[in-house]
Amino acid sequence: MPARPEGVPCWADMMVADLDAAEHFYGELLDWTFVDGGDALGNYTEARSDGAAVAALAPLLPGQEDWPTTWTLYFSSRDADATAERVRAGGGAVVMGPTSIFDIGRMCVARDPGGTVFGAWQAGRHPGFGKRGVAGAFAWAEVRTGAPEAADAFFPAVFPFTERPLPVAGGDVAGWEADGELVAARRRTTGVPATGPPAYVDVHFGVADCDEAVAAVERLGGEVRAGPADGPFGRVAAVADPWGSPFSVIDPARRAP
Repeated sequence: MPARPEGVPCWADMMVADLDAAEHFYGELLDWTFVDGGDALGNYTEARSDGAAVAALAPLLPGQEDWPTTWTLYFSSRDADATAERVRAGGGAVVMGPTSIFDIGRMCVARDPGGTVFGAWQAGRHPGFGKRGVAGAFAWAEVRTGAPEAADAFFPAVFPFTERPLPVAGGDVAGWEADGELVAARRRTTGVPATGPPAYVDVHFGVADCDEAVAAVERLGGEVRAGPADGPFGRVAAVADPWGSPFSVIDPARRAP
């Protein structure tokens, strides 16, 4: 599978304090199986859906106890070093890398001026998502931030994004398009949340039934923070795992008019 065009979401991963517990939660919720990358990759563990790579979990290493345990979305990059330079030029910060992972790819993790953490992935042997937009896989993403003006200036300077109107009623929402594809949105948040990061990428994972997924989140010890509700991209609910990491579940087949 070839690398995706510049700026298209291509991977998601998360550092976790308890890998076994996280595998149980996400495995039960999204019907994932897991493949441990072994000591050479720091037990970076790939999640699979029907055999296709869809995400990864990685254990926190010694000295990383204060590392943020939220989902990191990676955007495709032709040159991770050049992407890192654009991050710095735009007033953001590079918090990890750029670094090569053997022949698998080259990556960096960065933070925008409003505090949103994201990644860039220059594909090598691993192109990223094996599937998208269906149950068990990445389906959508929204940058949720209290500094929307900064995000609107920063992200299109780092990736080849153009702004696109979205069919969303109310609120301050902007859509971003790359290579002719609507790839993500930016949504203004108000106030500081009681739990979780003040700015983050809300990664949406596809599910076959949003209401059943919400019930599973609660049964497995997670939290439902909003929804379910029907929207233009599907029936969606904002949730958090048992450790407070926010994400969303969405049924893309159930779209509001």
